[in-house]
Parts: sequence; structure tokens; C-alpha cells
Amino acid sequence: QPPADRTSGPLRVVSMPSYNTANPLRSNHYTTLPTDLFSVTAPEPVAAPALLVLNAGLLNSYDLEDRWFRSTDGLAVLSGCATNPANPPVAMAYAGHQFGHRVPLLGDGRAHMLGQLATAQGLVDVQLKGSGRTPYSRGGDGRATLASVLREYLISEAMAGLNIPATRSLAVIATGETVYREYPEAGAILVRTARSHIRVGSFQLAADKGPDVVQALADHLLQHHYPELHDSELPYAGLLRAACIRQGNLIAQWMLCGFIHGVMNTDNMSLVGETIDFGPCAFMDEFNPNKVFSSIDKRGRYAWAEQPGIAIWNLSRFAETLLPLLAPDTDAALAIAERELGAFLPEFQQTFYTGMTKKLRLKESVANAQRHKFADSTLQMLSEQEIDMTVFFDSLTRVANGAFDTLLLQQFTDKTVGELWLTEWRDLAADDFESLSAMRQHNPAIIARNHQVEAALLAAVESNNMQPFTRLSEALKNPYEIAAENLDLQTPPSPEERVTATFCGT
Repeated sequence: QPPADRTSGPLRVVSMPSYNTANPLRSNHYTTLPTDLFSVTAPEPVAAPALLVLNAGLLNSYDLEDRWFRSTDGLAVLSGCATNPANPPVAMAYAGHQFGHRVPLLGDGRAHMLGQLATAQGLVDVQLKGSGRTPYSRGGDGRATLASVLREYLISEAMAGLNIPATRSLAVIATGETVYREYPEAGAILVRTARSHIRVGSFQLAADKGPDVVQALADHLLQHHYPELHDSELPYAGLLRAACIRQGNLIAQWMLCGFIHGVMNTDNMSLVGETIDFGPCAFMDEFNPNKVFSSIDKRGRYAWAEQPGIAIWNLSRFAETLLPLLAPDTDAALAIAERELGAFLPEFQQTFYTGMTKKLRLKESVANAQRHKFADSTLQMLSEQEIDMTVFFDSLTRVANGAFDTLLLQQFTDKTVGELWLTEWRDLAADDFESLSAMRQHNPAIIARNHQVEAALLAAVESNNMQPFTRLSEALKNPYEIAAENLDLQTPPSPEERVTATFCGT
């Protein structure tokens, strides 16, 4: 039975100096869009905000000092307790297909966009999640539980460690308030950064409002995220192609590390090629192409192997919104859209099979068809033998580096299958140092395993113990190397530890 209340006890917080520094947030460029696409709305102040986690590594990559983020002024803004009238927060509006069903209006029901930060990586959005109700809350309370916020932090930072484009978690703010779900839980706010929060669903809403709104949104995307296309002869066709290419690359990277997004609705597909909205997502343990984690995905729409097909389905919805901009004649516009959508599959296949070639350390001299066939048969073998994907490729990397074959063979239920596979692999494998180095950089030793994530969240929420969370988040920063004291984080779950379903963070 869950405890009656998971909010009691002191939380260990980051110290808050009293000095004040200049607010680094710039004016929110989304307010230049047509007003159909956002609502000016203030976060709801919280009772007792406390800075629980600050991502110093992310700030360092942005070339930003942490003084304001640790200050009392910074805490007030990042907890939604203070706003700047000259730069008011907004909630983004969008539509979307959820599990294939069109919903005409969704939007940020528990999120507020504060503006942008000027960083070494360019402008990045700063958004609060769990910061209170908005015009798009649809009856929800607009809040987030501490567990869901910490989970998004861990998964998004795991993606960053794997060099997969994703929104980032900048800070976790404990609110000092109780959030009521199935039982009372501690509340929190996630401070999230992203290159953009424009989604396929943003264009679907724009299309409902008219071609002028679509063009304004497309021009905004071109100006801020595809400037090389802004003055081209066919900028909107180029935008569609570029989005397809980025998405094809992203989905392939997900699949190479066994990641399942879980809820690839059109409102959860970023048009700058970043992984966004970490709800019922997870990394696979034993390989199964039909694996689903989302508790509400009863038919496997968003299973591991279905993700490329869903991506092109979503991108087709994006293409539909752009038709009036592609050509004045409908048939001509459709032809252009089909041509540009055709960029997705080659990019996906190129990225996926190049990644598999490096994961398996195959010779570049081997014909593409043979390498692709061997990669496919390897994944089929993993499924039939019910072998853990991450452990297999990590062990193979160690065997390639001189470890005994038994390290790999012990994972097979049928050792003969393993021995035959190893013989075939050695005939195709490269033997140079460069390919070995690339192999390691494509085969993580550690992923954010579901049971380890759940254990860290349980300790934080029920025991106010942040140590397992901190340990796991630190280990995930460099998943290709693992310290001796963290070897247990590599271990697949025991039957009683197995997590079979994940849930939306709302």
C-alpha cells in the first residue's frame, strides 16, 4: 500500500545566496506570433519554493554563470512566484493527433514559457512545467509531482549523455505543496530548456486558423531555426525536407539505443529534431521490436519498431498544413510534399545502418546489403534469445577489445546459436583501432534502466533521499564509461524489479 502522504520530511536543497544579479532571460520571441498560437498567462505562485537540483553542467555548456539561478530573484522567477511585466510568460497553443485521433485544441496545460536565454549554443527556450493552470488545462490542476519531474530530468539527461538531441532539464524546484493524484504526493516544477517548443501540432492549430497563420509560424521557424533556408527559392519545401531529415536522424538514434518514446502524438514531435515530452518513455532491457511501455498504448501503436512509420505519419500531417505555401495548385503542392517527405526514409536508414555498422564493428569494405542483412539478423537473434540489448553490445565491445567469448556467450539460452553468430561476426568485423574506438562510442555501458530510475525516484519521494538520484544522473553523463562503484547500475532487472508499464507525468 502507498503511504497516505508522500510530502512529509525535509528535502535537501541547494543553498540560496541572498545576492541579486541581472535576470538573463530575454524577451519571449513567441509573442511575435499570431495570438491564436499562445496565451499570455502567469504561473501560479507556490507556497515554499526550494531549489532541489541545478544542472551546473548544462549551464557550463551554455557558457552561463549560475549566480542568478542560485539567487533569491532567480528562485522567485523559476518557481513562478515572480514575473516580469515587460516580458510576461505565455502558454503555447497547439492541436494534435493523439493515438491517431484529432484533437482540435491542446496546448500547454501545465507549462509556462518564460522567454529565451542567450547561450553559447544560441537562443534556448526556458519553460516551467508544473507551474499551474493555463487556458489549456482542460480541468487539470496544472501541477506536477516530484516523481514525474525527477523522472524527466533523468531521462532527458540520459539522452544528452548519449548525444541524442533532446530538451534539457535545467533545474528542479520543490514547491512545498501537495499534488493529489492517486494519493497525495510532493509537488515540483521542472525548468526545461529547448531550442524550440514548436511542434507538428502547432502547425495543425495554425492551419485551422488560416494560411496566413501557417505562414507566420513557418517564417518564425525558418528565421530562428533554419536560417539557411529563409531566403531560398522554395523555403517552405526546404523546411519540410529539413524537418524530415532531422526527424529521420533522431528516430534512428533512439532505436539504436533501445529507446521507446511511448507517446509519439503529433503534439509531441518537435520540428527542430529534438526529443520532447518524456512521459511514458523507456529504454528496453531485453530486445523486443514490439516492446511497448506506455500503459495506455494497448495496440502497440508506438512500439520500438513502429517509430519510423509513426514519424512519417506525423510528418505527413505537417506537410498537409504547408500545402497552401508549397504551390497555388493543389496537385502541384501535393507533388512537392510527397517529394520532400521522401527525404525521411533514406536519412533514417542511413543513420540506423551506419550506427549498426559501428555498433557491430563491421568492415566498411563489406557490401551494404550484407551489412544490413547481418544487422537485421543480429537484432532478430537478440529477440529470439531474449537478450538484453545494452548488455549484449557492451559485452561485444569488450570481446572485441580482448575479453573472453564467454562474456557474450553466457547471455544465450542456446550457446550453439551464440557460437555460430560469433563465427559469422568475426568474418565481417574490422580489426583496426579506429573502428574499435567508434564501437565503444556507439555502445553505452549504461542506460537509464527503468528499475534503476524507479528506485531513485522512490528514494527521493518516500525517504527524501536524493543520493540515488544524484548517483544515477552523474553516471548517465558519460554512459560509455562506468566507474567500478557503479557497476550495479549496468545490471538488468530481476523478475521482481522489472518495470512493465510507464505512465504520463500529468
